[in-house]
Amino acid sequence: MTEKLIPVSGVEVDAKTKCKHYRTSKDIIAIKFKCCDTYYPCHACHEEVADHEPVLWSPDEWNVKAVLCGECRNELTILQYMNCQSVCPHCQSSFNPGCQNHYHLYFQG
Repeated sequence: MTEKLIPVSGVEVDAKTKCKHYRTSKDIIAIKFKCCDTYYPCHACHEEVADHEPVLWSPDEWNVKAVLCGECRNELTILQYMNCQSVCPHCQSSFNPGCQNHYHLYFQG
């Protein structure tokens, strides 16, 4: 099986989607920004690299695949991600539970 080659933009992004701003072993997700249909590891990467303001996903769009697991490269819907208890439903890798403190930077609600 070939690895899914979904590009992730940002600053100093590694193969597991860690970036300059968030580099712990659990910082392994990227979020697709609605405004540019591009995955970034974090809001700070989008701010540094993109030439526009972010647009937040509305609750009626939470069934869109917009979260990428950096370990297995599977995409999750926003709702799957919010309900996964910081564990990838595909590969059981742990995500940083502190990311939920930043939901307001990506998702309306």
